[in-house]
Amino acid sequence: MEAVMKGDLVVLLGEISMKDREKVDAPQIARDVIKEVGYDCQETGLDYQTCRIVTKIPMQSKEITDAIRDRKAKKEDLGAGDQGMMFGYATDESGDDSFHPLSHLFANRITHKLCELRKSGDIEWLMPDCKSQVCMKYKTEETTVEPVSVHYVIVSTQHKTGIDSKEIEATVIEKVIKPIIDDKYLTEETKFIINPSGSFVVGGPQAVSGLTGRKIISDTYGGWASHGGGCFSGKDPSKIDRTASYYARYVAKSLVASGLAKRVMVELAYAISVSDPLCVHVTSYGTVKEGYTDEDLLEVAKNNFNFRPYQMIEELKMRRPIFKKTTVFGHFGRNNP
Repeated sequence: MEAVMKGDLVVLLGEISMKDREKVDAPQIARDVIKEVGYDCQETGLDYQTCRIVTKIPMQSKEITDAIRDRKAKKEDLGAGDQGMMFGYATDESGDDSFHPLSHLFANRITHKLCELRKSGDIEWLMPDCKSQVCMKYKTEETTVEPVSVHYVIVSTQHKTGIDSKEIEATVIEKVIKPIIDDKYLTEETKFIINPSGSFVVGGPQAVSGLTGRKIISDTYGGWASHGGGCFSGKDPSKIDRTASYYARYVAKSLVASGLAKRVMVELAYAISVSDPLCVHVTSYGTVKEGYTDEDLLEVAKNNFNFRPYQMIEELKMRRPIFKKTTVFGHFGRNNP
């Protein structure tokens, strides 16, 4: 399922194969989500009550269903739902159990903070549309990289009309950025760039079109790792873009958490309907623990993790209703139940 939005038009596209699919009220689900995000009146850029919703949601192609599931002898032989390459990344630079690149972690947390302050009413003039970007200075020692300081922070946030730009800048810096970024990373040279385009009253789909999965780098690691190109949102667990990317992250995180390396990227590759991966590759960027090699990390991964689709889905319990939480503030780096 994908969503396309522009102006007051919302288009829902995709394929759903399930029992009692007629009971799924897709337009109402869309309206509920739009309201929850904060688009509840024309002033915000979209009104969940009056927007037009068009749907085109047929059954999944029988050829695909047969290839990945129905022609398999056992459910454990579930085939990959598509072809492609997937990557997972982890690093210990944040110093906590997120094992996520710090610059991207800060950017995600800033937008989360904006959302919290808007919904709580603590900053009354905030509107739903916002984004952030954090650039950090790193120190390189042989094969390791260590965060030193924040070079700049960009925050663009929609606001109600009539709010002075100086008030917006001061409020965002004091109430949003500083509570998120540790003092040790903020220096006299750190630049705060708040709403660089000036007034940002018109936002959301009234200002620009939106499409599911357009921001795949924001969804993952902020440019720190490779990306196979396929988005995650809107896809059920049978779609390998989502499941294998989550699993590759799980494996990379496990290798770093165990102390076998300081940074790890795991690469997987699949062909549609084929159960076994075509490729499993591990790189530590030279940070592997003394006495080990990347080949050793690969053996550890192969001996302790199962990269077949059914087994990945079962191990990560991906049939739970958990995907909604991943649609904002990144898919990784948070400890959501």
